[in-house]
Amino acid sequence: MSKKTSQTSVKTVDLVKDFNLPGGDVVNVLTGAKIEVKPGDFVAVMGPSGSGKSTLLNILATLEPLTSGDVLIGGINLKDTSYKEQLEIRRAHSSIVFQSFALIPYLTALENVKLPMKLRKVPDGEAEEKALKHLESVGLYGRLNHLPEELSGGEQQRVAIARALAHDPQIIYADEPTGNLDTHIGKEIIQLFRSLTKEHNITVIMVTHDSDSAQQTDRIYILQKGKVVTEKTKSESKKTRKKGDAEK
Repeated sequence: MSKKTSQTSVKTVDLVKDFNLPGGDVVNVLTGAKIEVKPGDFVAVMGPSGSGKSTLLNILATLEPLTSGDVLIGGINLKDTSYKEQLEIRRAHSSIVFQSFALIPYLTALENVKLPMKLRKVPDGEAEEKALKHLESVGLYGRLNHLPEELSGGEQQRVAIARALAHDPQIIYADEPTGNLDTHIGKEIIQLFRSLTKEHNITVIMVTHDSDSAQQTDRIYILQKGKVVTEKTKSESKKTRKKGDAEK
């Protein structure tokens, strides 16, 4: 079976994830979560602390194994793949953007973006050309040689996004990408994700606690006790918010 994804759709069916604790106790984190994300969509996953948001994202990104159920990435069911095959899927088709930026502190912005390409043995000239292109696309061409500590939080997250684009991913998984940013800068990062979905047909799946950020996405999945209890489109979310404002 070929492990090359045919599209960037993401789907889970009755997804269960249990964690076994010392002493034999079991924590049921995901208890049948169902989502479906079309190619090029920008979706948000919300829910209270402990609802399974980050666990869901980690399973989709193949960072965490599932317990049962189905997870299909571009039509490939992760439960039918080996660890090595999942690693290949992750490397070939997806990138992750973290709340903490996860930049290498002693590397410049340009070097941070080039790093994943260097690890994939992309020729240096090609890696530099692509890194420059991606840094320009996120508005940081003038900050190429700055270290992370010399950049603002918003600029660091833009470097992280440029790095995520380094190997032309089909899917970007973003875990609280605006969590360490002020409201204004957070909005700019959300708009950047929006432009990636529109201009490059990249699928973005974002875990967030920020309802304003979530309402800029195409669809919102709300998790509670490990299950999706609410699914809203962007238009539905706006209608709900306007109704709430009108009732105040």
